[in-house]
Amino acid sequence: MTKQDKANMIDELQAVLAEAKIIYLADIEGLNAVNTTELRRACYKSNVSLRVVKNTLLKKAMEQIEDKNFEELYGSLKGNTALMTAEVGNAPAKVIDTFRKKSEKPILKGAWIEDNTFVGDDKLPQLVALKSREELIADIIMLLQSPIKTVVSQLENKDAAKAEEGASEE
Repeated sequence: MTKQDKANMIDELQAVLAEAKIIYLADIEGLNAVNTTELRRACYKSNVSLRVVKNTLLKKAMEQIEDKNFEELYGSLKGNTALMTAEVGNAPAKVIDTFRKKSEKPILKGAWIEDNTFVGDDKLPQLVALKSREELIADIIMLLQSPIKTVVSQLENKDAAKAEEGASEE
């Protein structure tokens, strides 16, 4: 790979990292061609972008992003590294978790989710359990509606009781 090719790759990775809010690093070394294809299909279905990257080039790209701090992930940049990006915080984690039911790989090296860093494969269950922004908003709306629904229900019951009293008095 020439210096120009490396510079182009760093620029490309830098653009991906600058736009991404969710970044996962995984080890997919040892997956055969069939499993790799299956993993790529699973990523595609879940709207997760997957690409194998060179650690040194990824680190240089990470260092050049000024508004994001990836320092905690630098230690994860060893061996084979696959970069996964997504719009939903737990989508790559779910892909990895589902895929691991039939294979030992991929192994989660680390994740960066909107300024929060998770390092190590032991964080996978925590990442799978993360809720998306839309799920959190739905939970909040349900929590806000619950007391209102209770009050409305009680008022309706009182109105029904008064109506029954009025009907029995006639």
